[in-house]
Amino acid sequence: MILIISENKENTTNEVIKYLLAMNKKFIRVHEDEIFEIKTDQKRLFLVSERNRFCIDDINSVWYRTGGLTFRRLRYDNESINLNMNEYQHWLEDYVRKTLESKRHINKESNSDVNKLLVLEKAKKVGLDVPDYFLADNTDEVELNKTIIKTIGGNPRAENITENVTGMMYTSIVTEPQKGNFFITFFQEKIEKDFEIRSFYLNGKVWSTAIFSQNDERTKIDFRKYNHTKPNRNVPYNLPKSIEDKIHLLMLSLDLNSGSLDLIKSKDKFYFLEVNAIGQFLGHSVLCNYSLEKEIADYL
Repeated sequence: MILIISENKENTTNEVIKYLLAMNKKFIRVHEDEIFEIKTDQKRLFLVSERNRFCIDDINSVWYRTGGLTFRRLRYDNESINLNMNEYQHWLEDYVRKTLESKRHINKESNSDVNKLLVLEKAKKVGLDVPDYFLADNTDEVELNKTIIKTIGGNPRAENITENVTGMMYTSIVTEPQKGNFFITFFQEKIEKDFEIRSFYLNGKVWSTAIFSQNDERTKIDFRKYNHTKPNRNVPYNLPKSIEDKIHLLMLSLDLNSGSLDLIKSKDKFYFLEVNAIGQFLGHSVLCNYSLEKEIADYL
């Protein structure tokens, strides 16, 4: 049995499930709003929600896409008992999560969020080129028009900036100095690119897409500023084997067996930018006819 941990309307999950159905593979899909209780029956542990009931011993593989397992905890009137039982329940939940993560899997809930700064350090250690970067709380040492700013965190979305309005934090060029100090910010050398590369990694194999974003002023700095009127050209691309080997070493060092990586091709160099363990890949799969959804379904 396959366990899929995802959100209710996550489209990539839906596409993978189509292949699982065609392959007659049995699966259970856990949604982010499910709350499980841990039960026992004939010395076996079961997870039970309003939608699902399954024994953890019956799960052979796990795909962590988004969301996570949520458990209902018992509460007791006596505060001392409640504190003790809360600790006991924590360790039982921890056992369930770690047992599931020990099975054949694609990604884990426990390391789905990676620290960008640590990733960049590890990327350099495995031999990948990384644009020069630094952290600062002012622009005193920033080279104007030659430096970009990016988020330190992996989530570029800012929810509900104003009522019912969500914002996106894009990569942008520093064109003028700022007075005074501000919160510590990630500054990075602006690389003149030939094109951008989005790579999808799964268990040692890499599928890459070249994105010709530099030909459009709107997408020149950040291809995520999609121009739906004049979309960027996306084509299948083969990275040099030496770069793919370094990507493999990086993913091993991060304990990730799947993820989406961003790189830049500039003359004879490939610059590594970041990795997202649960990044989007469906669009590139369709555009390049990679059938990555089938690759995932096959592995599970």
